[in-house]
Amino acid sequence: MTDIHLGSSGKTNQQKRLVSIYWDYQNVSLSQELASLLLAFANSKGRVIGKKVYYNSLFENQASAKDSLQSIGFCCYDVTCVLKNSADNQLKSDLIDDVYNNQSPNIVILVSGDGDFANPVKFLQDRGKNIIVFAKKGNVKKKLKELAHEFYFVDDLPQLIVETNQSQITFINSQINYNEAIEYLVKAIKIALSQGKSTVLGYINSLMREHFSNYQGVSCICTPDGKKFSRFSKFVDVAVKEGKVRMQNQELLLIE
Repeated sequence: MTDIHLGSSGKTNQQKRLVSIYWDYQNVSLSQELASLLLAFANSKGRVIGKKVYYNSLFENQASAKDSLQSIGFCCYDVTCVLKNSADNQLKSDLIDDVYNNQSPNIVILVSGDGDFANPVKFLQDRGKNIIVFAKKGNVKKKLKELAHEFYFVDDLPQLIVETNQSQITFINSQINYNEAIEYLVKAIKIALSQGKSTVLGYINSLMREHFSNYQGVSCICTPDGKKFSRFSKFVDVAVKEGKVRMQNQELLLIE
């Protein structure tokens, strides 16, 4: 088992955010090693309050994973049904129910590439939740990938943890001002449009990370009064209000 602790230098506010993991094991099976890295990633995002794995013990490969996952702190929910994707409905139900709990997560980490989760993800985003999706290569629906605020492949977890450690060390030096962020936002929208891709918030945020190395997520944007944006959607709301971009049908558009 891998025991990994990520520092919180430069991310005091972020560490106060509540994080929950919802893992569809029928769609994404992981070794104990990668599961430990997933926990390390979640801990780097804030205080983890939920670590839920949904599996079906009628399938031998899923039943055998229960003990190893429980040993590193996951709560395993056995949804027994002959249907291959039987655990999905239970996971969806818990995703929505947990929004109304006293301790509702600010950040939801969904481990699945199943397109059936697109609508629940939209539901959570409408309520201000930050959605991070992990999936397996070759087993992810495009719609789900584009909706996520952050998207990663599970095979990239080892490198992702290294990069997370490095970004925590360099976080203070990687801050950008609001005008720079607006410039990156507009350029990212142009890139998406030129590719014929959707300009939903999650995809635009991902493009900004991909194409502009000093953009490390919305928390690195520094406003003139020294404040930070709690979510990417808050940053976009200000950009829309100031006439920098416009929003139509949940997609970002350029000002003509």
